[in-house]
Amino acid sequence: MIFRKMHGLGNDFIILDGRKNPIPLTPQDIQGMSDRRRGVGCDQFIVMEPSHVADVFMRIYNPDGSEAGACGNATRCVADIILTETGRDQCVVETISGHLPSRWVAGGLIEVDMGEPRLLWNQIPITSEMDTLHLPLSGDPVAVNMGNPHCVFFVDDLDQVDVTTWGGSVEKDALFPQKTNVEFVQILSRTHVRMRVWERGAGITQACGSGACAVGVAAIRRGLTDRDITVSLDGGDLRIHWRETDGHVLMTGAITYVFEGRFF
Repeated sequence: MIFRKMHGLGNDFIILDGRKNPIPLTPQDIQGMSDRRRGVGCDQFIVMEPSHVADVFMRIYNPDGSEAGACGNATRCVADIILTETGRDQCVVETISGHLPSRWVAGGLIEVDMGEPRLLWNQIPITSEMDTLHLPLSGDPVAVNMGNPHCVFFVDDLDQVDVTTWGGSVEKDALFPQKTNVEFVQILSRTHVRMRVWERGAGITQACGSGACAVGVAAIRRGLTDRDITVSLDGGDLRIHWRETDGHVLMTGAITYVFEGRFF
């Protein structure tokens, strides 16, 4: 099996191409290849599959073998593969959470239309009806679904946050029947925030595209930022714009090819 290793701001992926020939994989296969000591290692494991309604279907797995609904950084990587192959400047990536129009923009960056955020309690999902702008957890977080669930905490000093302990606890809180990604955010200005993330099924990662989108939505809903912001993650910056006209969230950032290889 030939694979690509790519990353978006340090959020790294193993990408397999199953568009012509299906690739049978078990959760154990994915766990083994995703292991950083016994395999290649990655934050998410991606399989490109054929699509009847888009340019490609992107199937996303966490390193533990569980399937994920969305990954903004991986979408940019897959979109760049498709755009390079076709010579076009835009394409559509299909996921189990919806269609993601993507395009090249100035500076060789990729912009992805991540769609409308889902903000109702049963869309996150949460176990019972409540206000998603103020969850009943210590730290007063905000819940947002950007194709997958996110729980966003605003903190005064990000450097003082124990992301592993706090994030790992919230991920598995009984409030979230499907678990959740957890973001910790420090507001730097009306147009700039800093974020660290604990990803569901993966742990701490250098960046999370859907998480950055959730942070932008949460900050705007709380009145803390403008609608166009820079989110600085451990691996670099993403530009997030929550469009007022149709409510869609646009995410723009860089991608990097690392190497190609073959699994035996």
